[in-house]
Amino acid sequence: MPDPDPLLIEIAPDGAGQRVTLRGPCTVRTVTDLRQRLQALPPDQPVTLDLTKVTRFDTAGAWAISLCQQRLEAAGASVTLDGADASVQSLLETVTRALPDPDHPEPEPRRLSDHVAAVGEAVYRGTQFVLALVAYFGLFLARLLRSLRHPGEFRLTSLVHHSQEVGVKAVPIVALMAFLIGVVLAFQGSTQLRQFGAEVFVVDLIAISILRELGILLTSIIVAGRTASAYTAAIGSMKMREEIDAMRTLGLDHAMVLFVPRILALVLMLPILGLIANIAGLVGGGLMAWIDLGISPAMFVTRLVEGTSVDHVLIGMIKAPVFAVIIGVVGCHAGMQVKSNAESLGRMTSNAVVTAIFAVIVADAIFSVIFAQLGM
Repeated sequence: MPDPDPLLIEIAPDGAGQRVTLRGPCTVRTVTDLRQRLQALPPDQPVTLDLTKVTRFDTAGAWAISLCQQRLEAAGASVTLDGADASVQSLLETVTRALPDPDHPEPEPRRLSDHVAAVGEAVYRGTQFVLALVAYFGLFLARLLRSLRHPGEFRLTSLVHHSQEVGVKAVPIVALMAFLIGVVLAFQGSTQLRQFGAEVFVVDLIAISILRELGILLTSIIVAGRTASAYTAAIGSMKMREEIDAMRTLGLDHAMVLFVPRILALVLMLPILGLIANIAGLVGGGLMAWIDLGISPAMFVTRLVEGTSVDHVLIGMIKAPVFAVIIGVVGCHAGMQVKSNAESLGRMTSNAVVTAIFAVIVADAIFSVIFAQLGM
């Protein structure tokens, strides 16, 4: 059924552009013709749409005009609306917001300056991240010193709880890991040293590798996987539920309540876990040396005492508190970066584990260089 009141579209030159005058209903009945006429407008000229004579206006008409605006503005031409009252303008804005995003053109090939800028931006973000971790470490030290001056503010119950979670519950996996590492080192070492008739030196290989490097390093990696993710998830969940904001409202220091017990528990328990890993690794290596090479436990212990310096144990233990602080600070910082959605929580938990393991390995490499320069 034809519209009794058709839409009249007049297109006339208007200075450097064109003027489109609409007369009648701009509705779903007339949108086809309106869409075709507006689509035919050249994209390189400014356009003025005169809506003064429009009698009726619905979302179909707003859709046609919005598409025309989107096309012309993308080409660099301006679109001006004349005679649009508040209701028409509101409908146009609503329809424009509801339009899907246009397909973006293929990006231009990246130039050398773009790559340099990307590298600079990555370095800047990395620097800001490291500075943020340093700031959290400083916050931990400040609150720890404050707890020494005001012992009543220290959360002893929380420290015991986190020590159990970080240390006691990690003993089985740490001991098993270290035992198997000792077994592997002894087996692989004996296979190579047997060719030179130097099987007895497998004891030195096991002792130095485990006591100096692998015992504390692999323990820290396991703890980073368990604890950094747990700290991030716990603090991030509290942040999502606005519990940290509630702490501030109640006058509680979230750093004193959340950060100090967690990081201090790691500092206390990681050296103990490292000692357990050393003992388990030596037991596993000694057992495999006995089975594969016939080195008795008494001979293994004798060679261990005579050929291994206590310095190797001290070097491993010196690393433990530093690794503990790194893991704790990374986990607490990542938890505080969680936003108000579950996707952010999962992403930050994953980032915390990766960052903590990477930072521990980098710190271990730095320690190796320092001790080598010191002749230790």
